Formats: sequence, C-alpha cells, structure tokens
Amino acid sequence: MLPQLNPYDDHNQRLEAETHPNDWINPAPSGRYNMVVVGGGTAGLVTAAIAAGLGAKTALIEKALLGGDCLNVGCIPSKAIISAARYAAALRDSEKYGIQVAGDSEVDFGEVMNRMRFLRAGISPHDSARRFKKLGVDVFFGHGKFVDSRLIDVDGAKLSFKKACIATGARATASVIPGLSEVGYLTNETLFSLTTLPKRLAVIGGGPIGTEMAQAFARFGAKVYQIEKRVQILSREDDDAAKIVQDSLIRDGVEICTETEVLHCEKNGDAKTVFLKNKDGQSHQIDVDEVLLSIGRTPNVEGLDLEKAGVDFDLQNGVRVNDRLQTSSSNIFAAGDVASPHKFTHAADFMARAVVQNSLFPGTKKRVSSMQIPWTTYTSPELSQMGLTKKQAAEKGIEIETFEVSMSDVDRAILDGETDGFVRVHTRKGSDKIIGATIVAVNAGDLIGEVSLAMTHNIGLKKIGSAIHPYPTHAEAIRKLGDLYNRTRFTGFKKRLLKKWFRWTR
Repeated sequence: MLPQLNPYDDHNQRLEAETHPNDWINPAPSGRYNMVVVGGGTAGLVTAAIAAGLGAKTALIEKALLGGDCLNVGCIPSKAIISAARYAAALRDSEKYGIQVAGDSEVDFGEVMNRMRFLRAGISPHDSARRFKKLGVDVFFGHGKFVDSRLIDVDGAKLSFKKACIATGARATASVIPGLSEVGYLTNETLFSLTTLPKRLAVIGGGPIGTEMAQAFARFGAKVYQIEKRVQILSREDDDAAKIVQDSLIRDGVEICTETEVLHCEKNGDAKTVFLKNKDGQSHQIDVDEVLLSIGRTPNVEGLDLEKAGVDFDLQNGVRVNDRLQTSSSNIFAAGDVASPHKFTHAADFMARAVVQNSLFPGTKKRVSSMQIPWTTYTSPELSQMGLTKKQAAEKGIEIETFEVSMSDVDRAILDGETDGFVRVHTRKGSDKIIGATIVAVNAGDLIGEVSLAMTHNIGLKKIGSAIHPYPTHAEAIRKLGDLYNRTRFTGFKKRLLKKWFRWTR
C-alpha cells in the first residue's frame, strides 16, 4: 500500500488500481525508444500521450502513482474540498438571500473527505496505466535513473532512448523550523488523508495552497491561524487584490498573522504549541491540533543520477533548461515543476506539448517565453493573474494604461451578492494590446480565460469591446473594459469634429 492512500478504503483502492496496479507487470524493453519520459504527473503523461499518438515508440516511468500531485495530492482533492467549503459558507450566509435554514447546519468532515476520495477515484482512469498502455505507451513502474545520456535503468531493466523528458515534478518543501518535525506536521501530501476535522489548525505559509486550505478549513468550523512572514498573504499578487482575499478569510474566521516568524514548536500534551514573534519583536504562542506547512515546492531531482547523463541541475531550482526546454544534454528535455518556476498543472501541460515539438521534430522552436500563462488562487473570491502587473511593467520600463471595472458595477455580481473584486487590464500606452490582467471575482479562474485567449492571439481591448457578451453575466466586466478603452480614444479632434457634424446635420 502506498503511503498517500490513507485511509485504505474502497475509493483509494480504486485509485491505486488505476494509477499503480498491484498486479502490473512491466514490459520487456525492446529496441530504442524515440521518447522515454521519467515521471507520470501532468507533464509526463501529456508528453507520453502525444508522443505515442504521433507514432513515436514511447516509454513512461513512474515510481509512485500516475497522475502526480494534481490527481493525488493537489488540484483534484483540494478543489473537491473547496467546493464543499463553499456550500458550507453558503448555508451559513443564506439569511442574506432571504432563506432560513431550519436548525443549525453541520459539517460532516468525514463525509466531505469521503466525497473527495470518491471523486478522485472516479477521475483517475484518465491517468491510468491501462489507458496509457492502450495509447501505445510502455508503462514502467519503478525507480528510473540515468546510466548515461542514452540509457536509463528502471530497477534493472535498461531502456535505450533517442530523446528523453524529465518530468519528475516537485514536492512540498520540508520544515526547517526547530521542533516541527518532532511534533509532526501536515503538507499537501498528507492533508488529504485526514478523516477528522482538527479543531485548531495552524497554516504556516501565505501562498495559494496555504490560503485556499486556511479558508476551507475555517468554513468547516476549525479555528485557523495563518502565519506569513511577509507583509501580506499572496505576496506575489497586487496588494489590493490580495487584501480583498485576505479580508474574505478574516470574515470566515481565519486569524491572519502577517510579518510573523515561527520560532519553534513543542509538544504540549495532545496539543502542538507554535511559538511566534511578530514584526514588533513581541513573542506569543498558539496551541493547535495540527500544523499545515505550506512554504513552497522543492523540485524532485535527487536519485536520478542526472550527472551521469550530463544534465545540469540544482536542488532549489531543479533541472536547468533553455527556452526550448532542452537541458545541458542536448537530447534530454525537461518539463513541469522540476524545471519551471510556474508550478501549475496547465503550465506543465503546455510545456509538455513544447517538449514533443522541440524534441521529435528537428528545426521546431517552440519557446517557453512565448507562452502566456495565467494562474488562479481558488479562494472566495478567486484571484487570477496573467502577464505583467503595474509594478512589473514599471520595472521593465514599459509605459502602460490601466482599465478597471469593479464587480460592484456588474449587474450579475450585484444580483449574486458577490460584489467583492474587480477586473483590471493593462495595455501598452497608446495601444489596446493587453500585457497584463488581474481579476478578483467569484469565478475569476473562468474569466481569465478570455484574457488568455486575447493575449495569446493579440486580440486587443477594442475587439473585446465589440464582442457581444450575454447579459447578465460576470464576463460583462471584461466587455466593459473594452468600452472604457474605446471611450479614451474618443477625445480631442475626433470629438470636436463629430460635434460639428451633428450641429451641421440637425
């Protein structure tokens, strides 16, 4: 039984049967592979599926569960929990919609987690070993390590390859906090094995994962403390956008401790005591039942014998690649979290597509720098970002114009009672070309898709403003940005000329 799969119930057994079957027999390697992929997460699965679909002889190596973090301990389980937490919040806030809930609503946390495991198992066939075998991929379970730049060993089996892709992903960064390892802590890799709601939870880290889980667990009824050493949570986002999310967490009962350092941890009976120091140098402590550590991701580069293949890497940043995702060994590529600062499933997906193009088709130059990569934090409201922020544009010396629509000016948001947030777009000065966007809204992750399409295909705000959007929808906020842009162009000489025309024709 693999360690992630606790409790080992019917749902997790179904997951295991799809992603690491107990009865799986590795194929016997024969001849040279066009592509060998090390790692069966998103980047590895997409690389293997496309390569095999094109007719390339392809092998895929995975030592744990196919599906990687996204399926097993990331996107899928976390969003299942977040959706349940949103229903809990909706019941709590139902009175403002004129709906009275008879009696007190109660969260059955065990059933919330059971539902998550059921849904995760139901999605797992898409990433299953048998599916990839049917796609024509030779699937090997075991520990893969390079023998040289043309040969890889999987538990004694030798796979010869023309091209290879390293897609081993990343893991939760381990604790360096004194005493925390001794008292025990959770990461995203163990959080989803919980069956009982911790009454008190400390979340160390103010990034997307920590923030999402802090809000969700507070909505389930836990007393949550979120501890962040920086000035705000979600520090890579615009200050005002992050503040809207932070205020929402506070309303949900999260006690947020920013500019706070964790000094050490101790066991205190059944409790875990976390000792803190704030920006003023004042020390205090909190007692909790569980600690969730969410301070970043560390690339999985150990144990691959990358040196033998001539692949440069470092333990903090992972495998070094050029703009075509090629490593220092010209026939070996890398994609996904092991080689990118953009540790998102959708980024791994498109990097994998670039690897296939660049490795299997000589002369192709699909560049990572040309990719427009959005991201979303799935709090309530959601926060999505793409391209440059105002600060980043200034640092690059790019003059911009900024257009913004508050969700409080969008009729659908008003009707839904979800007016917190805004849609903000930056364009190059004197142009409608979009170079960045920030969206804070209940469904920002969906809204950013229209901006992504526009930025990828050079569709400007003028054309967005001319596209008819259904009314009333949240997406109307983006159409309104087009109107704002067009109004700025109707000034000066054009306006004076048109006034003269109307005066002459009336």
